[in-house]
Amino acid sequence: MKGRRTSGARRRLFERENELLLLEGMLDDLCGTGAEGDTGASSGGLLAVSGAAGLGKTSLLAEVRREAVARGCTLLTARGGEQEQGVAFHVVRQLVQPVLAAAGESEHRRILGTWYDIVAPAVGLVAVPGGSPDPQGVRDGLDWLVTRFAVEHTPVVLIVDDAHWADDESLTWLSSFALRAAELPILIVVAYRPEELPAQASEFRRLAERHGSRPITLAALSPHGVGRLVHEVLQNGADDLFSRECWALTGGNPFEAVELIAKIRERNIKPHYANAAELRELASLARGSGLVERLERLGPSPVRLAWAVAILGTAVDPHMASSVGSLGAEESVDAIQRLREARILADRTGDSDRLDFFHPLVGTAVYRAIPPAMRVAMHGQAAVCVTEAGLGPTVAARHLLEMHPEDDRWAVQQLRAAARECMRAGAPEAARRCLARALREPPSLEERAEVLFELGCSALLNEPATTVNHLQAALEEPELDPVLREAITYRLAQALAHTDRMGEAAELVAVEGRSSTNPRTRLRMQAEGFKWNAFRADEEDSAARSRRLARLADHLTTRGMAERYILGLRAWDAMVRGEPAAVALSYAEEALGDGLSWTDEDWGFEVPVMVALTFMYCDQPGRADELFSKGIAECENRGWRGAHLSFGLTLLGYIRFCRGRLAEAEDLVHGGLRIADRVGQRIPAQWFALGILIEILLARGRVDEAQELSDRYNYGQVVPNAVVYPDSETVYSELLLARGLRSDAEQRLRAVGRRLDRRGMRNPAWCPWRPLLAEALAQADPAEAQKVADEGVELARRFGTAGAIGRALHSAAKVATGAKSLKLLAEAVHHLERSPSAYELACALVDHGTALSRAGLPQDASELLIRGMESAVVCGADALAARARDELAASGLRPLRLRAVGTDSLTAQEKTVADRAARGWENTRIAEELGIRERSVELLLSGVFRKIGTDLAGLPELLRHAENRPAPGTPPH
Repeated sequence: MKGRRTSGARRRLFERENELLLLEGMLDDLCGTGAEGDTGASSGGLLAVSGAAGLGKTSLLAEVRREAVARGCTLLTARGGEQEQGVAFHVVRQLVQPVLAAAGESEHRRILGTWYDIVAPAVGLVAVPGGSPDPQGVRDGLDWLVTRFAVEHTPVVLIVDDAHWADDESLTWLSSFALRAAELPILIVVAYRPEELPAQASEFRRLAERHGSRPITLAALSPHGVGRLVHEVLQNGADDLFSRECWALTGGNPFEAVELIAKIRERNIKPHYANAAELRELASLARGSGLVERLERLGPSPVRLAWAVAILGTAVDPHMASSVGSLGAEESVDAIQRLREARILADRTGDSDRLDFFHPLVGTAVYRAIPPAMRVAMHGQAAVCVTEAGLGPTVAARHLLEMHPEDDRWAVQQLRAAARECMRAGAPEAARRCLARALREPPSLEERAEVLFELGCSALLNEPATTVNHLQAALEEPELDPVLREAITYRLAQALAHTDRMGEAAELVAVEGRSSTNPRTRLRMQAEGFKWNAFRADEEDSAARSRRLARLADHLTTRGMAERYILGLRAWDAMVRGEPAAVALSYAEEALGDGLSWTDEDWGFEVPVMVALTFMYCDQPGRADELFSKGIAECENRGWRGAHLSFGLTLLGYIRFCRGRLAEAEDLVHGGLRIADRVGQRIPAQWFALGILIEILLARGRVDEAQELSDRYNYGQVVPNAVVYPDSETVYSELLLARGLRSDAEQRLRAVGRRLDRRGMRNPAWCPWRPLLAEALAQADPAEAQKVADEGVELARRFGTAGAIGRALHSAAKVATGAKSLKLLAEAVHHLERSPSAYELACALVDHGTALSRAGLPQDASELLIRGMESAVVCGADALAARARDELAASGLRPLRLRAVGTDSLTAQEKTVADRAARGWENTRIAEELGIRERSVELLLSGVFRKIGTDLAGLPELLRHAENRPAPGTPPH
């Protein structure tokens, strides 16, 4: 039965009654048992126990373990080790390996599912060699694993002792996962010394000290508490002054008090104040130099064995300790026994013969007492021993990191192998430490560039500026292998771009391209140069770059990866510059070929994203939606759950926004922004998410919320150095317009126009600054407003998509008056009906209906207003729907029950019409065959375009994709 403990006496812990009651209460909550044993709902939580060394944290956790076992809870336990702080996921492996050890690989794969290849290296399971997941992906996978444990083995108690010595990777994971403990049947209990938490453990410190549900800070024992301890242990009439002296010498520290009383009993000292003078020497034996002297009195063999245990860390194998300490079998057994009797090593527990110190304080004192030269030598011996025992290069690396450089090729090989294991486990910082140490060994001249390259790659996520230094040094190495040189150049350009040095990135690949004698390398470097220049906000001659790109793309004769990337960049450039959409789409299709990987570490994901977005801007968001969904799945399967996934979710939200699915879009972009916030501040992923989210909030009528978001992130006050989309200055100007600040918006939009026109970026579908400027000018200067709006219409017609033309006409109608405005609105609706732009169509319908109503044509207005209201509701544009209702009511028209249904499924009639249109049939022919009016065909096709996300040009391709897609519920082959 899982519940309250039914038998067994509580271990006595002096002056810890309140803490024990709190622990019992939390276990009651976890097990769903009340004070009377009533069964209730189970709830988890977090308990943080802090205190200086020796105050009884471990004893308190031991009581938690006993209570949990008595109640039938599943235990996951781990302990940080002073010598293992640099071993990635050391604590995590202690937690989960005992559970995983009871099952085979097939069961492991069942438990982890699609997370297996991502998480397996971190938890010590065998995984197929592959790429490197990002740290967030591994943490998400660990969340999944422990959550599954909690559900399948409920209730679970997870205990981490000495968390101040936990490795960074485990502590970072625990700090995020612990926030969810209250939602799961899991109680997390951590104990730590606050003064010894490393600086990088700030998240854990905040969690433990502020967010811990019930924090406990242990205090030293009072004089009365130490007196009770003295009386209970010695049991021969200790006087109060003697007990008071015991307290004074130990400061009430429970560990030191227990050790002192044990020594008093061993020496048979009478507990009377007359013997108090002997206590000072005894007290010194419990800590520091006194403890070391006590160890040395045991003889050379126990000393060497204790040193070996201190070198090897926690839960030490006795045979390994004997080897590192250079002791024979009998000598080792005798030394272990004597060390246990001296309370230096802990007594044997259960069936385990593993060795640990009696208390972490003892281990620290012993390690620090090892002479420096001997300590280095023993770490070297330990590295050899663990390697011969088959424990792997990561375990050996911990010892190699403590050795002096000796120009040892074997050490370099082990450290590089350990770094590869760390990268595969999602621990780039641990990999960086190994490679930095390998560099100091040093490696051979032949290996040095490779080590520098690996070191640079390991630091890319966390320290891109450091990556730049290492890769620049690697590039300066003489006689570089051409393949390695190309890889270094690509990574260096990537690192420069990540540190906001786009110009340097572009110049680097340009120089490398000119100096290379390999045609493939030259082409690759050209592709990289075009890419980084496309993202530069300060590019001086964009027109020249566009001309060079166009010439190169038109003269490509093969379709390797470099050629396809160049074609993708040409597609993007054509779209941004506002060339006919058909031109951009043709290049995008060629670039796409049979698909572009988002997780190819040699090529990056920027161009695949640009190709997919080209489809979106060219009125084929359904195609972009498919490509993004595949790309996001690819990132998730590889464990790339940082900036890549943030971009993916954010831009998929943008695609859904362009399709008029505002609620879905908002959820996706919020998800992308949450990930971006975890990755860092003022990074491109954040700028993308903020701009798109503000646009969505404005479309939904939540202006105040959009402003609050802008203020929180200082959006609009800082201009990014990289090109982002939607353009941040344009989005902020749209927010200013929504707040009625036309003059401020006008100034910003004019600056946007000068910046983008200078670079030839004139496509209003990509950046609609002209329509917004026309709106800002409408009251103060109607003539200029109309001129600016007409320019937007002209550019939209040149681009040629129905969506772009319809939006531009709608904007022109807003600044026109009378019959001209009505004519433009009608034309705008006509074009938007032929596009997938559901939200823009709803806006145009409502505005057209409103204008007709106010022109005295209520009957003509009613159909448009009702259609607009229905579309707005389906889109999630609440404010627009409310405006349509108000306009209907003001016109004396009663809003009808909505006929629209929010579904992507095509009706039978829509499928028939779509099939005929995809074959190239004119609307007249379709109407004749089906026996319906031509206008009905137009409306049916309008619904098709919005539902599947395309215009007429993209309809055949998307219908073909839909036919090949398995039906819902169909099992995969």
